[in-house]
Amino acid sequence: MEQERYKKMYAIVCGAASEAIDLLSKAGGILQAKVLLETALLSAEELYLSDSEAGQETA
Repeated sequence: MEQERYKKMYAIVCGAASEAIDLLSKAGGILQAKVLLETALLSAEELYLSDSEAGQETA
C-alpha cells in the first residue's frame, strides 16, 4: 500500500516537472511553471498526509 502512495506522489511531481520544463521554453512560462510545480507539490503532500491519517485511524 505504501509503495503505491509513493508511486502516485512520484507521478504527480514528475509529470509536473516535465510540463514545467516545456513551459520554460515559452515566453511567460516561468510563472506558469512555478504555479504548476507548486500545485503538484501540494497535491503530493495532500496525498501523503491523507494516507498517513487514514493509516492512523485504522491502527
